[in-house]
Amino acid sequence: MLTRRIIACLDVNAGRVVKGVQFIDLVDAGDPAELAARHADAGADEIVLLDITATHENRGTLLDTVHRTAQRLFVPFTVGGGIRNAEDAAAVFDAGADKVSINSAALRRPDLIGEIGAKFGAQAVIVAMDARRVSSAPVEEAEVFVAGGRKAAGRRVVEWAREAESRGAGEILLTSMDSDGTRAGFDCELTAAVSQAVQIPVIASGGAGNAHHFTQVFCEGYADAALAAGIFHFGIADVRSLKEELRREGIPVRLPC
Repeated sequence: MLTRRIIACLDVNAGRVVKGVQFIDLVDAGDPAELAARHADAGADEIVLLDITATHENRGTLLDTVHRTAQRLFVPFTVGGGIRNAEDAAAVFDAGADKVSINSAALRRPDLIGEIGAKFGAQAVIVAMDARRVSSAPVEEAEVFVAGGRKAAGRRVVEWAREAESRGAGEILLTSMDSDGTRAGFDCELTAAVSQAVQIPVIASGGAGNAHHFTQVFCEGYADAALAAGIFHFGIADVRSLKEELRREGIPVRLPC
């Protein structure tokens, strides 16, 4: 089996890391640079920083926050939120990011995926999808939402994942809005539907509460990586102990030095 990645996520609002439940009731979790460094030191394989209000507020990414965080990191660093064109992506890379995550802008203009990939490489382009299940409907009918989960995009998740791959996305970051912040487990069925529809890596997000949830999404959801936020920020788990437990459960992970 390929090594599975554990990714720590920083949802940033007004320069501070926040965390909520199902995209609402946000509470302060700390300074992004400090949290990023702490999680990386504990063994996180990657850090993702998402400026969660940039698109809704129609502004660019907070580049000073990106730069300050990048200076503290020696692991791959992904930044998303407010990236509307290739020039915005270039500014984020110049600030220290290794990858960019695009969501609303990619749905508005799918050619943006290939434009960024042509300039910086497909491996540097992650297409993020905020997904919500339709009650009692098959998983294939799960819908994509944009603007920080505020607005339905009129697209089905699996269909959009296939198109994103065909347009040059290097990875898919799939967040279950139904599971987000609940700590009740990842949506393995949704993750599996997307993972089996594409050939590129899929990062599962939303619902992490304990090590067994990670084992489930790797084994049942076929995820290549799993992302968590609140359980790391608030001390419910740290990456090192999580990875040690995953190793005991037979999941191949890279242990920190």
